[in-house]
Amino acid sequence: MKKSSRGLIVFWAAILLGTVWAEAAETIRIGAIYPLTGAIASSGQRSKHAIETGLDLVNEKHDLDLPFARTEGIPNLKGAKIQLVWGDSQASPEVGKTEAERLITIEKVVMLLGAYNSGVSKSASFVAERYKMPFLCPESSSAELTERGLKYFFRIAPTDAEDSVAFFNFLDEMKAKKRQVERVAIVCENTEFGVHAAKEARKQAESRGYKVVADISYPFKSTDVKSEVLKLKAAKPDVIIQGSVLGDMMLFARTYKEQKLAFNANLSYCGGYHDPSFALNLKKDAEYYMGQCTFSTDFIAKKPVLGKINEMYKKRSGVDLDGVTMEALTAVLVLADALNRAKSTDSEALVNAFRTTDFATPTLPGDGVKFNEKGQNAKIISYLTQIQNQEYRVVWPESMASKPLVWPFVPWEKR
Repeated sequence: MKKSSRGLIVFWAAILLGTVWAEAAETIRIGAIYPLTGAIASSGQRSKHAIETGLDLVNEKHDLDLPFARTEGIPNLKGAKIQLVWGDSQASPEVGKTEAERLITIEKVVMLLGAYNSGVSKSASFVAERYKMPFLCPESSSAELTERGLKYFFRIAPTDAEDSVAFFNFLDEMKAKKRQVERVAIVCENTEFGVHAAKEARKQAESRGYKVVADISYPFKSTDVKSEVLKLKAAKPDVIIQGSVLGDMMLFARTYKEQKLAFNANLSYCGGYHDPSFALNLKKDAEYYMGQCTFSTDFIAKKPVLGKINEMYKKRSGVDLDGVTMEALTAVLVLADALNRAKSTDSEALVNAFRTTDFATPTLPGDGVKFNEKGQNAKIISYLTQIQNQEYRVVWPESMASKPLVWPFVPWEKR
């Protein structure tokens, strides 16, 4: 082969390799760990739809008054676009840990996002910490997650500690209105989420003078909760505080009805209550349950841009956004902001960007997202919703309520 021919081949090879490299450089790989199959796959899939909606907002151009919507990709990284690489935790901390290792070592992601279940977020974030890689947690609520002294862990959602304060502030108001709330029962799954939620509920009950008449821990993914419900029936609570994912929450609700359990209110931490499937599947039997809320479609009236985002999400999922999914969507905007300010995908540059985040977003209540020294979003706040006519309506605080609170919980035989 002539030297000139070889030179031409080398030249074009260099051009082609350079093109491939350039294309690769325009993509930022982020690992996302969620329960995409298994007992709570519907919850994981909803979060996946929300994250993909957020990705669309960042990567493509939209005429919306929202950070990154009017540009394509990350402006300070020459328009680089984000690519999600998915990991399926199956709601198992061990599987989540393995997926985190795979995403970091094999898929070569630059940071991790996830992981819905607090137990999975705990195990996967320990892996990220070992590799000195940022881990952004949109929604896991165990207060313990931000008490471990980790340097690379950041969370957007309120914790069970903060939600417990909100629950008992609400109950204090009810007590002031002469409503019966003094006898409290705590029902939580025996996972990282449930154990710490129950702990925070006990702490608030004891400090405020409420009587805990039942404190029930049950196995995650239960198939029969009749014995637990009979214990509740014997305890005669005024209020039940619940920490359950979708399948368990539906099972408890059906068993409450079957056993004709009487109570004035059921307050849920983030989990099964918030999944739209709870109201859709149980219909009138889901009415009047209540829970923590960081987003409701009621907010759209105050911030119309949320309606456009909700439409985008609903095309993917078939349901409206809720607090958990809006936290996941917001996480994409927050990580885009960190990438944009870091001007790099280097771990230390990204971590420093997260530490200095002060991100104003209309998607969540509060003044935006700002992480404290523990990695917890210090600006997030919670409201309470109640299911009325199969819709999640804000009922507390009264200043934010779209509908009056229905009190007490309407007896099963009167529906």
